[in-house]
Amino acid sequence: MPEKTVNIMIGGAAGQGLATVGQLLTKSLIRSGYHVVVRQDYMSRVRGGHNTYIIRASVDEIYAPREAMDFLVALNQETVDLHLNELGDGGLIICDEALDSKGRPGLSISFKDLAPKPIFQNVAALGLLASLLGLDRDVPAKLLTDTFTKKGEAIVKQNHEVLDAAYAWVAEQNAGIEPLAPVPAPVKRLMMGGNEAIALGAMAAGVKFCSFYPMTPATSVAQNLITHGRELGVVVEQVEDEIAAMNMAIGASYAGARSLVPTSGGGFALMTEGVSLAAVAETPLVCVVAMRPGPATGLPTRTEQADLNLVLYAGHGEYPRAIFAPGTVEEAFRLAHRAFDQAERYQSPVFVLSDQFLADSFRSVEPFDTRSLPAPASPLKEWAGEGPYERYAVTDSGVSPRVIPGFSETLVVGDSHEHTPDGHITEDIEMRIEQKQKRLRKGCGLWEDVVAPSYIGPESPDVLLVSWGSTKGAADEAAMDLRADGVQAASLHFSQVWPLKLDQFAAKFDAAKKIVVVEGNATGQFAALLKLAGAQYTGLVLKYDGRPFTPEYIVTALHKSGALEA
Repeated sequence: MPEKTVNIMIGGAAGQGLATVGQLLTKSLIRSGYHVVVRQDYMSRVRGGHNTYIIRASVDEIYAPREAMDFLVALNQETVDLHLNELGDGGLIICDEALDSKGRPGLSISFKDLAPKPIFQNVAALGLLASLLGLDRDVPAKLLTDTFTKKGEAIVKQNHEVLDAAYAWVAEQNAGIEPLAPVPAPVKRLMMGGNEAIALGAMAAGVKFCSFYPMTPATSVAQNLITHGRELGVVVEQVEDEIAAMNMAIGASYAGARSLVPTSGGGFALMTEGVSLAAVAETPLVCVVAMRPGPATGLPTRTEQADLNLVLYAGHGEYPRAIFAPGTVEEAFRLAHRAFDQAERYQSPVFVLSDQFLADSFRSVEPFDTRSLPAPASPLKEWAGEGPYERYAVTDSGVSPRVIPGFSETLVVGDSHEHTPDGHITEDIEMRIEQKQKRLRKGCGLWEDVVAPSYIGPESPDVLLVSWGSTKGAADEAAMDLRADGVQAASLHFSQVWPLKLDQFAAKFDAAKKIVVVEGNATGQFAALLKLAGAQYTGLVLKYDGRPFTPEYIVTALHKSGALEA
């Protein structure tokens, strides 16, 4: 009977082309109509190191990576040695005949017979997997054509020959492997990662300037803007350090360009003085912080959710801020767009808090409907109000009219010190208090605009799993697994983690017998914020080994903690 879901790990050394195999297979699966979740693990090495590319594909919608592998595709012996025990019951190993599969059932292949040169072995692996999964040969063939046409017809022909040889080899084996159940009417979907979605959301919002200093796992936000933003007039500047990146973005924003700074925790730590500058100068700014495990360099290519407090308290002085934490690729797109609107609407720094797992995780997503997005707030080009223009005019909302300098005769005066309404430096006691209170009043507007958490499950669950950011998929599927086992379980996901609006979720907390917060750090940073907001939880499931959550990890932790006992 055809399988509805498959979990594949491709492992090898950096440079063996496993990312090429993985991406081509992922695209083939998506074009064939399957839902896909991809997880990438790679080591922090300039060259070499052991990497894996894990694809979970399903006829039905899926949200998270799973642990037990159905196929382990080993491109080297190290993959066999490290990951053989991750094969599930009935799982098969696929490797070259020169490798020791240690007696595990599977397929032993002579890659040198299928591929005329080692450079084509990744295409041979693609053909083997696509054939075993029952994918129409024309799907990967067209992908190869699309990918290699620029290199000439001869290269395309050679790739097709290797693909055909792999399909023919599988047909001769009669391996008895059940293919994936076909999707009768495939829906058009895109293959997209979290950072790519953030960049697209920023472009949909009209980003015009991005300054950055490269830092994994945030760099690909800027790289995507470089690749796709040129036609939209986006200027991307790689600068000498993080301080320059932040200050250059503030300057561009002051001059009217919607500005973005992507970085990771270590880079953001260096930027925080600039964050304060943006706050006191009331300059809109969107900062994407893609988390990785610290302190310091920590595990630079792994994932964690431990920079929430860093972002929440970044910068000296007091000022309101909004922090978004997308849980899916779709949310990464929408929240990046929303961040630009809020940054302009409240003339303050706004943060998109992501992590390595989401940044590098490819998903199958339906094309975004950009026409349904509201137009982000915009500054003024000239002053048409009563009286002389005052950049920091005191208002009930705390938001002053923002005129971009240079577009009209309006004189715009800004200052990084405490200032008067017309932008001149002051140390006057009353004015200091008035301006401080004005800036803090923006927090009321931000609080009113909070994105409500999403809820899935019964109305009065025995256990409520609370997640934020990229933990959403694993928490949602863990709750689904528990419901399948007869446990009344629900999940509540926060895609905005600050400010928190208690009346948006208090009823869900009150209705649940147990509330367990699931987050990727060692101290329960978000759980502490919930308590600060007035919500009480009963348990924590934490993970801080540098790897993303899985549903199995959450369910096992709940059993161990006794959270599922009546």
